[in-house]
Amino acid sequence: MSSASLAVVRRAHPDMVRVTALSAAISLNLAALVFALRPLAPKIADVFASARPTTIDFVEPPPLPHPPPDIVVKPFTKPVPAPAPVHIPITQVQHVVAPIDTTSPIIEPSHDAKPVVAPPSNVAPPSVAPGVVSLTYRSSPLKFPIQAMRMHMQGTVLLRVLVDENGKPIDVVIEHGSGYPLLDKSAREQVLASWQFQAAVIDGHAVKAWARVPVTFALQEM
Repeated sequence: MSSASLAVVRRAHPDMVRVTALSAAISLNLAALVFALRPLAPKIADVFASARPTTIDFVEPPPLPHPPPDIVVKPFTKPVPAPAPVHIPITQVQHVVAPIDTTSPIIEPSHDAKPVVAPPSNVAPPSVAPGVVSLTYRSSPLKFPIQAMRMHMQGTVLLRVLVDENGKPIDVVIEHGSGYPLLDKSAREQVLASWQFQAAVIDGHAVKAWARVPVTFALQEM
């Protein structure tokens, strides 16, 4: 016959001293917490009691005022006084016409009468001959411009020359050019500087006169 042994489980018993110490510590902490919160409880309650809901009232803005009417500026017109009527006396003027004696005077013949001789005319001749006349040359030297000769320029310049009582040119106008301004200028300057003419004569007196003078520049003649 076999034999068996049984194990017996032992339960641990609580430590009463330890349990008592823990309980005492919890009780002290709880009492301290209650004591600390005790003065704040009435104040918190007062705050919640004094808090009241806030009512928000919406105020509508006042209506906008109407704009003022436009100001119309009228010009100030100063009254003009009416002029006082002026009475102008009207005087009638009578034109008296003297009678015209239509009877021709009676001239009695005289035995000592002499023929009446008309006085000599003192009318001076004109200072400038009318129109354009033809004048005779006294001296007409002409030099061909060197630059025009090198450029083979040639042609005829028609000048209108005012000649004084001594036959000297005092004014020269280019009436028709040669096509080359260099020739036109040279012809005018040479005629005005050195040419001489026979002065125009009217009633035996030398007068100024305009004359047409052609000046020809030709290469074959040089």
